[in-house]
Amino acid sequence: MTYKYYKHARLLTAGLTVLLLSSCATKQQSLYYWGDFQTQQYAYFKNEKGTEDSIQRLEKIREDAKANGKPVPPGLQAHLGMLYGQAGQTDKFERHLEAEKQQFPECTSYLDFLLKKNQKSKATP
Repeated sequence: MTYKYYKHARLLTAGLTVLLLSSCATKQQSLYYWGDFQTQQYAYFKNEKGTEDSIQRLEKIREDAKANGKPVPPGLQAHLGMLYGQAGQTDKFERHLEAEKQQFPECTSYLDFLLKKNQKSKATP
């Protein structure tokens, strides 16, 4: 009878431990609102999405991020700026690269390089 009691006690203890540990686990919230940014970026680089479609999707992610009170993830503004640059909208290209620099200062040197390159191409007919 004692062996049966200990067997049940161990099972009960193991079950309670699992229950306790799983109830403590919480899903970590992301700092950024990602939406489907990674999927959109992948589709663009695989030539499954065009420039205009990609711009619309990324603008939607920006709107959703604002509505959710979260910042956009690293690279979104820069990618959006590059898309605008390809579409010939250099003002939006520059604006989005500057926004990326403000949000993520660690990428300043690369974005300055892109902005300087854009300025040179504007000056050369």
